[in-house]
Amino acid sequence: ILEKPFGENLASATVLNKELEAHFGAGQIYRIDHYLGKEMVRNIQAIRFANPIFTDVWNSRYIESVQISALEDMGVETRGGYYDASGALKDMVQNHLLQILSIMAMEEPKEMTPKGLHDAQLDVFDALRQADEESIKEMLVLGQYEGYQNEPLVRPGSQTETFAALKLFIDNKRWKGTPFYIRTGKKTGTREIELSVIFRRPYPEVEPNVLIIKIQPTEGVYLQFNIKRPGDTDDIIPTKMDFCQSCSFINQMNTPEAYERLLGACVRGERFWFSQWDQIETSWKYVDRLEELWGDRTPAAYAPDTAGPREADALLAQDGHHWFREPEVYKR
Repeated sequence: ILEKPFGENLASATVLNKELEAHFGAGQIYRIDHYLGKEMVRNIQAIRFANPIFTDVWNSRYIESVQISALEDMGVETRGGYYDASGALKDMVQNHLLQILSIMAMEEPKEMTPKGLHDAQLDVFDALRQADEESIKEMLVLGQYEGYQNEPLVRPGSQTETFAALKLFIDNKRWKGTPFYIRTGKKTGTREIELSVIFRRPYPEVEPNVLIIKIQPTEGVYLQFNIKRPGDTDDIIPTKMDFCQSCSFINQMNTPEAYERLLGACVRGERFWFSQWDQIETSWKYVDRLEELWGDRTPAAYAPDTAGPREADALLAQDGHHWFREPEVYKR
């Protein structure tokens, strides 16, 4: 049973995989990504495939963009030595967030078996549009919070990124032209993992329908939709429905922690929620290429307790989009 990160790049991951498979065999290796054990990540399939109101519109015809945010309010704390050799791309994007993206974007598996799920996710990785010298400037922003270089065990003058934002495209029939935005960062003033599906507006003057799958710290589902303003008016205004799974004491008592769930699956020999080598290989190729194209550019600075560098907002603004935030009036 191995915890991520699996290797430091494609070359080291390949060597590690060959050694492990030579000694244990592929069927005895479990690569844990604890995000895949989180309750609401496990719920993505149910939300997508057990609800026709979402299943039938889960494509580029109806969805304008998909956003995946994994933000932390803390800095590197005591992990400066590890983090400075890794950075946000390797620590979060290559494993956790690309795995979540594959579950959000995959076709419904032909059969609900470990192989069926694996193949559907791998198809997404294979369809990711590759970066090149021209597109890298419009698809990747790296940042570093002010004061990072003074953290314990961080190298003086380090250019390691503590924030990453990406614009990705999946070149298949379902997602043609729909951007997937990913962002992750430390010291952003908030702690949350959320997936936001922004639907296309039926009219320019109304707010979009938005579905948010809340993974952390609150677990649940938020849906923003439109109604007529009460009274003698035809104005259309947004309202919301908000299901909070983690607010129920009963649910808290009965929901295992992510590692507990995954370790139990290892003992039982269940392989549904574990990354396989070809998925890891493909995601490493993608991230290695991003780092190669980024080269020696300096990460954009951002102040602690802010949402990251301004360039991450511009990444969306160039397409007329913005990072969706649940209206404060709706928050619990």
